Amino acid sequence: MAELYREHILDHYQHPRNYGTLERPDRTFEDSNPLCGDRIRIDLKLENDRIADIRFTGRGCAISQAAASILTEMVKGKTLEEVKQLGAQDLLEELGVPISPARRKCALLSLKVLKAAAYGLNEWPT
Repeated sequence: MAELYREHILDHYQHPRNYGTLERPDRTFEDSNPLCGDRIRIDLKLENDRIADIRFTGRGCAISQAAASILTEMVKGKTLEEVKQLGAQDLLEELGVPISPARRKCALLSLKVLKAAAYGLNEWPT
């Protein structure tokens, strides 16, 4: 079973879903993990506070990029309020493989970026 999940992650890494940018997105946020260099940008197109379309771009390890791809599939069609309620465990369960503490930030970078976009942040508060 673990092999199936590893294949799932590799498939999302090699063939990312919802990859690219949106023309005139309603919300955009980008962030990186300075420890490893992973970077994710997420664009949202909203209709009545619901995610009508979502795209991501980025670079980094297979876990960070696959997690972003999987996350975009998870949230398309959801409301911003539903996105705000998503927790780390929701995404980690969707990944389906054990994530070591050292790789946890890689796996959760896209969720951090998505939540910032959902809250309408343009940058992290200082």
